[in-house]
Amino acid sequence: MNTVMTVTGPVLATELGMTLTHEHIFINLMREYRGDGLLHDEQLMCEEVARFRQAGGGTIVDVTTEELGRNPLGLKRISEATGVKIVMGTGHYRDPYLDRAWFDRMSATQIADLMVAEVNEGIDGSGVKAGIIGEIGADKWFVSTAEERSFRAAALTQQRTGLTITTHAARWAVGREQLRILIEAGADPARVIVGHCDTVPDMSYHEELARGGSYVQFDCIQGESAYQVERVASYILNLLRKGFGRQVLLSHDICLTSNLSVNGGAGYDYIPTRFVPVLREKGLGQSDIEMLTVDNPRRALTGEG
Repeated sequence: MNTVMTVTGPVLATELGMTLTHEHIFINLMREYRGDGLLHDEQLMCEEVARFRQAGGGTIVDVTTEELGRNPLGLKRISEATGVKIVMGTGHYRDPYLDRAWFDRMSATQIADLMVAEVNEGIDGSGVKAGIIGEIGADKWFVSTAEERSFRAAALTQQRTGLTITTHAARWAVGREQLRILIEAGADPARVIVGHCDTVPDMSYHEELARGGSYVQFDCIQGESAYQVERVASYILNLLRKGFGRQVLLSHDICLTSNLSVNGGAGYDYIPTRFVPVLREKGLGQSDIEMLTVDNPRRALTGEG
């Protein structure tokens, strides 16, 4: 695949530029975070995304699902206004956000049929098409029955569309089980991104995922403390030393109002403006930085070898 579907249409993969592979521009997490969990101010989000553009950014992958308040037309307007390319997801998030009454009446094939339509035809009559599957996830240290059906539907969707799957695997090493289910259901592990790996403080887990063929995504990089910065840098350097550098992805997972730069948070420009300099201080050269921020995301989204 030499093109990637964005909210404004297909673009050449070579034009993606610096890419954040796991973000949210519009999202409703109020059931967990109340007011801090609602990003819905389009003008404000446009300004926040523009900061990434000013820092040299090219593309943001927005992995907000239907359950989280996905906004296809809003994303399209922000992309057009800022010049930042935006890739939007399809699929279903995790418990307790899943509509279990609906899920329990649907087979994996039926769920996949709807996801494939969002890829091929667009979402909710908007004509805006999905360019990635996810984020799909597990709420706890195991994959629930409904979540498993979601993962199997994602694998079926990948087989029919060729898109990459991106997951939510926070705090526990549940990415192992997620990857097992996806592979069993026919997914290509080289087209799977296991997310939130920096929230699992276990380098052997990161290495295991990489050996299994998936991308290892450190996507909660927000500079909350010196310890957090040093920790995630050590995770990245470990995988580079072990020969898995081409499977590492970086992002922020901006999803709360407190994460926004206007409120003192990291914003979408933290990685290019403040974290990349840390990696340089650790000895990474320009080719390493481009691999992590440009080349790996392009490969992840396209399946390029």
